[in-house]
Amino acid sequence: MPTASLSSSKVKGNSISHHLYPINSVLCHDKLSSKHAAFATSILTHAEPHTYAQAVKSLDWRKAMDNEIASPNKVCKLNKSLYGLKQASRQWYAKFSSSLLHFGFTQSRVDYSLFTKRNGTSFITLLVYVDDIVVASNNSHEISALKVFLESRFKIKDLGTLKYFLGLEEARTSNGIQLCQRKYALDILHDASLIGCKATLIPMDLNLKFSKDEGKLLHDPSEFRRLIGRLLYLSITWPDLSFSGNLLNQYMRSPRVPHLQAAHKILRYVKKSAGQGLFFPSSSIYQLTSYCDSDWASCPDTRRSTTCYCVFLGKSLVSWKCKKQSIVSRSSAEAEYRSMAAASCELVWLRFLLADLMISHTHPAILHCDSKSALYIASNPIFHERTKHIELDCHHCGGMY
Repeated sequence: MPTASLSSSKVKGNSISHHLYPINSVLCHDKLSSKHAAFATSILTHAEPHTYAQAVKSLDWRKAMDNEIASPNKVCKLNKSLYGLKQASRQWYAKFSSSLLHFGFTQSRVDYSLFTKRNGTSFITLLVYVDDIVVASNNSHEISALKVFLESRFKIKDLGTLKYFLGLEEARTSNGIQLCQRKYALDILHDASLIGCKATLIPMDLNLKFSKDEGKLLHDPSEFRRLIGRLLYLSITWPDLSFSGNLLNQYMRSPRVPHLQAAHKILRYVKKSAGQGLFFPSSSIYQLTSYCDSDWASCPDTRRSTTCYCVFLGKSLVSWKCKKQSIVSRSSAEAEYRSMAAASCELVWLRFLLADLMISHTHPAILHCDSKSALYIASNPIFHERTKHIELDCHHCGGMY
């Protein structure tokens, strides 16, 4: 999907016209509808303050605070905030989930934040994240009934048709649904003071290796940690950031200058297409297909391998992951086999999830792997005699700790 540009030469009130590489040179809304372009521009130009110091700079927020203070209603003094307490989220979720179960919903066993309800030909599903809720159904009357029920139990606010949820921007047409994190990506660039940087075509140099002991330690590691955390969240709609984000995430404890420089290059890649996202076509088939691979002994410090896989539902990319393996693999075939095992577990989980969504997946899931040795081990039971060392290594490494 094409990306949207700003209607003015400002981002969050900072002029960008003096930059050598202005952000409006890589953002374009020519192919967006006028309605969606206006929405994309509105969420970019109106930034919600995160602190009191930011709020007092806004005239609208000062007026809102003055009206609150001048209100004749009594104001309660907060002695202790429930936010941050471990029992707060548990108690809220227990109350909310029990209410949904009482209303006739069924809680998913593979994702406890997913609730479904079927009434004849009507189907409604609800996904909850803390106190943010997304509802989908093929019957508008079911959604209306759910809203009435929730309003009788809780104080809720209906935000209408899904367009913006937890940093995710959604655009819908007859051809499918597009998800992106345009505003979130631009916020990261602005906070890192890289809104005017030169864009790059790749997120990380090929065969680049990092070590925990090379380079100068950062004076303030919190900047790097905060940046990597935001990049990991950005990878929700940027699968190509999964590998580089996971690699830098391994050095959160004692980050060094080369690690921060690599993170900044990722931001330069993000600027190239800040509106990049995922497209889910409406005419896709229900066939799970997975691709897995591994980077053998890629970590120079631990010599552990990296597992990578992605899963498609028809033409739609629905799941992906890059993660360093828990133990050292003695051969590339062993590393590939562990990657196949991780991808197989994801396929099984997705099939159960599709069943909860009332989607029948009768065909066998397809798993692709480029290692003949791993494929021979998986398909021929005779070769299992040659893989006993994998189990022995697991027990040996477990006994070392």
